[in-house]
Amino acid sequence: MTDLSAFPITRKWPPKHPDRLQLYSLPTPNGVKVSIMLEEIGLPYEAHLVSFDRNEQFSPEFLSLNPNNKIPAIIDPNGPDGRPLPLFESGAILIYLAEKTGQLMPKDAAGRYETLQWLMFQMSFIGPMFGQVGFFHKFAGKDYEDKRPRDRYVNESHRLLGVLNQRLATRSWVMGEQYTIADIAIFPWVRNLIGFYGAGDLVRIQEFPNVTRALAAFVERPAVARGLEIPKRD
Repeated sequence: MTDLSAFPITRKWPPKHPDRLQLYSLPTPNGVKVSIMLEEIGLPYEAHLVSFDRNEQFSPEFLSLNPNNKIPAIIDPNGPDGRPLPLFESGAILIYLAEKTGQLMPKDAAGRYETLQWLMFQMSFIGPMFGQVGFFHKFAGKDYEDKRPRDRYVNESHRLLGVLNQRLATRSWVMGEQYTIADIAIFPWVRNLIGFYGAGDLVRIQEFPNVTRALAAFVERPAVARGLEIPKRD
């Protein structure tokens, strides 16, 4: 049996199946990127809930895996050269899993780099901007009398949705007819923006029919439906 005891995180979240990939996460837009990916590729894994309500992301055990105290993070017991691989940052994990399994990434070099381009688009722009809309529209920032900070992020999110809408004008998915890690990265954030954050009207989502069409197709995928609920909240 695989021994993961060298990783301090396993003392707080003991693996029942140490031969499987270990996922430490929460069903947030960044967290579900990896659970959806794992469901799509069919790689055996074990999910562990990192409870923000209990500040478990700041525990010494979690920080031993990700010193940046963010989910998701993984340990793959069957990493490169047969050695366990700890990894954090959702984008890096998506790339790793795609290359490990040969799935959800174009085989040709040009297609691979184009996919990575759109993955970085999500990580650099969509995630941070949509997250700020959430803060100023749903969370503590909604009580600020000065709406200029909120409107700045709303306007930028509207612009980003326009970029994505244009990209999807002549294609089913971000990379064409091939569903890739770019879609897995982007659409949980779109879903969260108009769903959990309740900011659909604010960003005028009705102006982006290609985005909403692709989002509907995304959430209809069985692997996506499963991944959106993993790990189960307490």
